[in-house]
Amino acid sequence: MEAASRGARAGGGLAVGIVPGHSHRDANRHVDVVIVTGLGHARNALVARSSHALIALPGEHGTLSEIALALKMGIPVIGLRAWSEIKGVVVTESPQQAVREAISWAGRVHTKPR
Repeated sequence: MEAASRGARAGGGLAVGIVPGHSHRDANRHVDVVIVTGLGHARNALVARSSHALIALPGEHGTLSEIALALKMGIPVIGLRAWSEIKGVVVTESPQQAVREAISWAGRVHTKPR
Protein backbone atom coordinates (compact mmCIF):
# COMPACT_ATOMS: atom_id res chain seq x y z
CA MET A 1 0.00 0.00 0.00
CA GLU A 2 3.00 2.28 0.22
CA ALA A 3 3.05 2.74 -3.56
CA ALA A 4 -0.64 3.68 -3.57
CA SER A 5 -0.09 6.22 -0.79
CA ARG A 6 2.93 7.68 -2.56
CA GLY A 7 0.97 7.90 -5.82
CA ALA A 8 -1.99 9.60 -4.15
CA ARG A 9 0.26 12.25 -2.67
CA ALA A 10 2.21 12.74 -5.91
CA GLY A 11 -1.09 13.31 -7.72
CA GLY A 12 -2.14 15.97 -5.23
CA GLY A 13 -4.45 13.68 -3.29
CA LEU A 14 -4.75 12.79 0.35
CA ALA A 15 -3.46 9.38 1.42
CA VAL A 16 -5.68 7.75 4.03
CA GLY A 17 -4.54 4.54 5.71
CA ILE A 18 -6.97 2.25 7.52
CA VAL A 19 -4.54 0.13 9.51
CA PRO A 20 -5.36 -3.24 11.07
CA GLY A 21 -3.12 -2.75 14.11
CA HIS A 22 -3.23 -0.69 17.27
CA SER A 23 -0.72 2.04 16.41
CA HIS A 24 -0.39 4.98 14.07
CA ARG A 25 3.14 3.68 13.43
CA ASP A 26 1.59 0.78 11.49
CA ALA A 27 0.98 3.15 8.55
CA ASN A 28 3.63 3.79 5.93
CA ARG A 29 5.42 7.13 5.84
CA HIS A 30 3.35 8.42 2.91
CA VAL A 31 -0.02 8.26 4.70
CA ASP A 32 -1.49 11.66 5.60
CA VAL A 33 -4.42 10.43 7.70
CA VAL A 34 -4.12 7.24 9.76
CA ILE A 35 -7.24 5.45 10.97
CA VAL A 36 -6.23 2.96 13.64
CA THR A 37 -8.74 0.09 13.94
CA GLY A 38 -7.18 -2.68 16.00
CA LEU A 39 -9.44 -4.99 13.95
CA GLY A 40 -6.90 -7.12 12.12
CA HIS A 41 -8.37 -8.57 8.94
CA ALA A 42 -11.85 -7.31 9.84
CA ARG A 43 -10.64 -3.84 8.82
CA ASN A 44 -11.11 -5.00 5.22
CA ALA A 45 -14.84 -4.38 5.65
CA LEU A 46 -14.07 -0.74 6.54
CA VAL A 47 -11.83 -0.39 3.50
CA ALA A 48 -14.55 -1.70 1.20
CA ARG A 49 -17.43 0.24 2.76
CA SER A 50 -15.46 3.51 2.74
CA SER A 51 -14.66 3.26 -0.97
CA HIS A 52 -16.49 4.53 -4.03
CA ALA A 53 -14.45 2.03 -6.07
CA LEU A 54 -11.51 -0.28 -5.35
CA ILE A 55 -8.42 -0.83 -7.45
CA ALA A 56 -7.05 -4.30 -6.70
CA LEU A 57 -3.48 -5.24 -7.52
CA PRO A 58 -2.24 -8.82 -7.59
CA GLY A 59 -2.26 -10.07 -4.04
CA GLU A 60 -3.25 -12.84 -1.71
CA HIS A 61 -6.05 -13.66 0.68
CA GLY A 62 -6.31 -10.17 2.21
CA THR A 63 -6.81 -8.59 -1.21
CA LEU A 64 -9.27 -11.32 -2.15
CA SER A 65 -11.21 -10.59 1.04
CA GLU A 66 -11.44 -6.87 0.18
CA ILE A 67 -12.59 -7.72 -3.35
CA ALA A 68 -15.30 -10.10 -2.12
CA LEU A 69 -16.58 -7.64 0.47
CA ALA A 70 -16.65 -4.77 -2.01
CA LEU A 71 -18.53 -6.79 -4.64
CA LYS A 72 -20.99 -7.99 -2.00
CA MET A 73 -21.59 -4.35 -0.98
CA GLY A 74 -22.06 -3.21 -4.58
CA ILE A 75 -18.74 -1.35 -4.70
CA PRO A 76 -17.05 -1.52 -8.14
CA VAL A 77 -13.72 -3.35 -8.23
CA ILE A 78 -11.07 -2.68 -10.87
CA GLY A 79 -8.31 -5.25 -11.17
CA LEU A 80 -4.96 -3.93 -12.32
CA ARG A 81 -3.74 -6.81 -14.50
CA ALA A 82 -5.27 -9.13 -11.91
CA TRP A 83 -8.38 -10.93 -10.65
CA SER A 84 -9.89 -11.57 -14.10
CA GLU A 85 -11.25 -14.90 -12.87
CA ILE A 86 -13.61 -13.16 -10.44
CA LYS A 87 -17.02 -12.26 -11.86
CA GLY A 88 -17.68 -8.55 -11.47
CA VAL A 89 -14.06 -7.38 -11.49
CA VAL A 90 -13.26 -4.98 -14.35
CA VAL A 91 -9.70 -5.71 -15.45
CA THR A 92 -7.42 -2.94 -16.72
CA GLU A 93 -3.88 -3.05 -18.07
CA SER A 94 -2.36 0.20 -16.79
CA PRO A 95 -2.48 2.23 -13.58
CA GLN A 96 -3.81 5.22 -15.54
CA GLN A 97 -6.62 3.15 -17.02
CA ALA A 98 -7.47 1.73 -13.58
CA VAL A 99 -7.69 5.22 -12.06
CA ARG A 100 -9.85 6.50 -14.93
CA GLU A 101 -12.16 3.52 -14.52
CA ALA A 102 -12.39 3.97 -10.74
CA ILE A 103 -13.15 7.69 -11.07
CA SER A 104 -15.79 6.92 -13.69
CA TRP A 105 -17.51 4.40 -11.41
CA ALA A 106 -17.17 6.59 -8.33
CA GLY A 107 -19.05 9.37 -10.07
CA ARG A 108 -22.08 7.25 -10.93
CA VAL A 109 -22.40 4.60 -8.24
CA HIS A 110 -24.37 5.06 -5.05
CA THR A 111 -23.80 2.09 -2.85
CA LYS A 112 -26.26 0.62 -0.40
CA PRO A 113 -25.81 -2.30 1.96
CA ARG A 114 -27.19 -5.58 0.65
